[in-house]
Order: sequence, then C-alpha cells, then structure tokens
Amino acid sequence: MTDYATVGTTTPSYGRVLSDMEDVSEETGITSEEQQEGQEAEEEQGVLLALDSPQIQLTLETCKILVIGAGGLGCEILKNLALTGFKEIHVIDMDTIDLSNLNRQFLFRQKDVGRPKATVAAEFVTQRVPGVNIVPYYGKIQDKDDEYYSQFQIVVCGLDSIEARRWINAKLVEMIDDDDPTSLKPLIDGGTEGFKGQARVILPTINSCYECSLDMFNKPTTFPICTIANTPRLPEHCIEWASVLEWPKVHGKDVKCDNDNPEHILWLYETALARAKEFNISGVTYSLTQGVVKNIIPAIASTNAIIAASCCNEAFKIATGSPFLDNYMMYTGNDGMYTYTFQHQKKPECPVCGKIASSIELDRAMTLADLIELLKERPDVQLKRPSLRTATKSLYMQAPPVLEEATRPNLEKKLEDLIESGEYITVTDVALPVSIQLKVTWE
Repeated sequence: MTDYATVGTTTPSYGRVLSDMEDVSEETGITSEEQQEGQEAEEEQGVLLALDSPQIQLTLETCKILVIGAGGLGCEILKNLALTGFKEIHVIDMDTIDLSNLNRQFLFRQKDVGRPKATVAAEFVTQRVPGVNIVPYYGKIQDKDDEYYSQFQIVVCGLDSIEARRWINAKLVEMIDDDDPTSLKPLIDGGTEGFKGQARVILPTINSCYECSLDMFNKPTTFPICTIANTPRLPEHCIEWASVLEWPKVHGKDVKCDNDNPEHILWLYETALARAKEFNISGVTYSLTQGVVKNIIPAIASTNAIIAASCCNEAFKIATGSPFLDNYMMYTGNDGMYTYTFQHQKKPECPVCGKIASSIELDRAMTLADLIELLKERPDVQLKRPSLRTATKSLYMQAPPVLEEATRPNLEKKLEDLIESGEYITVTDVALPVSIQLKVTWE
C-alpha cells in the first residue's frame, strides 16, 4: 500500500521554508520557480502526493539538515531522518561512547566503547542506509561559527543539556537577518526525562524560543552544604561532597572538574565511596556518580523513540512545505500514553528574542549579595554565577580574579547606595548565552 502525505499550506508567518534551494536541480532540470508553481497548483486542488513522488524525493535530497546530539535521542533521530529520505545530514556530539550507553543507544556496539558518538553513529547509519551522506563532528557546538550553521535548512536537537540548548537557540536568533529570508533556520527541539518528553518547533524571532520557556524546567536538585559536609545520610550527599568540597580542596580552585572526563568521574566515585563507607552509607556507584554530577535522569528507550519520531515528522513537514506543529507537544507515558499540544507564547521580555527589558521591583535596603541570590533562584533565567554592572560601573564581576576582588566589597552594600530607581542592570552569566537587561524600581 502506498503512503501518502498531504501537501498543504505552511504556517502563515513562515511561508515556504525551503524556497532558498537551488534554482535548478541537476537531476531533473526543473527550476525552483516551476517546482513551486506546480506545487501551489496541486495544493489548490488538494492533491495528495505519494511519499516516494519525485517532488518529495527531490526536496528531501536537497535539504541539508543538522542533528545536534548523537546519544539516546540522537541515535533515533539520525536513523529516522535517513530512512525518511533525507540525504545530506550533519551530526555534532562532544561525547564518547560509554559501556552504559549500549542498552538504549542502538547504533553502538561494545567494540565502539571509547570512540566518538558522532563518528560511530554516522558510520553505522551510512552503512545501513544506502545513499545517505552523514558528516560527523566530534566536538562542541560552540566550536562552529555562523558560516557553518548558515548552510543548513533545518536544525534538530536531541540534547540532554539545557546550557547547550540555550546556546544554539541564541545562536540561531542572533543569525537572523531581516533582509535575508534564508537566515531563518527552524529549530526542532526534542527532550526526554524518564517516561516524559516534549517536541517543539522554534522559528527564531517569530514564535516562542527556548529561552521563553525556561521557567517550565525544574532546577537541578541541590543539597545544603552543612548536610553534605557534616551529616551525610544519602549516597548523593557523599558524591556532592566529593564534587563540591573535596575536589577543589585536593586539586585547587583553579582546576575545574570536567564531568565528561572519565578519569575525573572515577576520582569522584572512589572519593565518594570512601566517604560513604566512613558513614555506613550504601549505594554509591559509578553510574550514580555520573547521574548526580551531570544531573542525569534515567533514559527510557521507548520515550526516546516516540519523541524522535515526532521531531523527524516535523522535519519532514517543514521540508515538504506542509503544515507543522505550532509549537509545543508534551508526552507522558507514566500511566498509558498521553500527548498534549499547545502554542507556547512568546515573551516580550525574553532576553534572547524579546524586545523590551525585564522590570524588577526590589527592596532598596537589600544588599547586592541578596540580589544575586534572588536572581539565582529565578526559574526563568536559571543563573549560576551572575555578574552585574550598570552603564557606568561594575557592581560585581565573577571574573577575572582581579576584578572580582575589586568589586567584592559591593556585595555587602545596600542597593540604594549602588543604583537608582529606573536604572538598568546588565546581568551576564556562564549559563546565559546573552546578557539580561533589568530595569530596577523600588518597592
């Protein structure tokens, strides 16, 4: 039986995403104008095209797509895109294959342990799906510049890192040129957490971006310092002690623990295990150590498959000019299967895609240190080590050390002694891809 796809109208505010494709196909000799006129005529008549029709095949073969992440979700996405008919795929991942990945990341085998995920995934899919060209890159997304990202028509994320999502979201927004329609790169983001997951379509500057929805995500679990230092009761307390307190004590504050380095994780595991034995606490394992320091939540293969299918379905719809998700789908598989789609609203004060500064009412008697703690608790920005400045002076800077030392006395000063009502504070942070503008008023 032949599969069919409806060729319909795209989202009105977006138009035809792939109108910037080559003017003439080398294989068919059909110009892009002729192809578009023919497709528009078919749309008016409500024509259904077979998935293996020449028009759809040509579209998929000429659409260059970037996949970010080659882990549990990324493996599914790469496989689905290749089998759907996309021929030009690039994949980026900074991780190497660990033995624990093999239970769900099905593109990898035991012989691949220690090799880059992107490289092995590309090799496997290329061997199994004739005609597909997958170009891997083993490294960070921050290594690439605007020219690299501008070559793609669609970007699909299968990441487990909020920081990486925030970065690529900000990068695609930053690349928008109002005079160049091809600068608009749709971002399809998938994410899973146990039996829950979501898929969304982000059109940079047009609809809600990733930063707009940051307050929907829970902050990572933290433990009181006094508990992990003096009265640990859980294996997680011992691991946090090794990571937060013992690592800088042994290696120095300037040597940062790399949570992606197996040797560093092994050191944390062995140190936490010794601590646990001292307090008669059981349950410290290597995998739990990874989970605590990297905030890893156990992955469910079936959830990855469902979310990846949704992401690739949206990629196919965008590439072929069909109506697509507007703009958020949530999935829950705890008790049966439940999905819910809705339109997440764009925030005018979003630091990435918004056009107005956020306003904040503060007690003029609070200290600058209190303000920093307040900002770190805000779920809509999720800051880690914020630095603050005004247009005329630095209030507190986390780095370099000389500037941190010079601005440290301001931490204990009252806000009314540092700023005035109506003044703007610029906030920067290692977790933030852009700066935040806060307009301060007194309560």
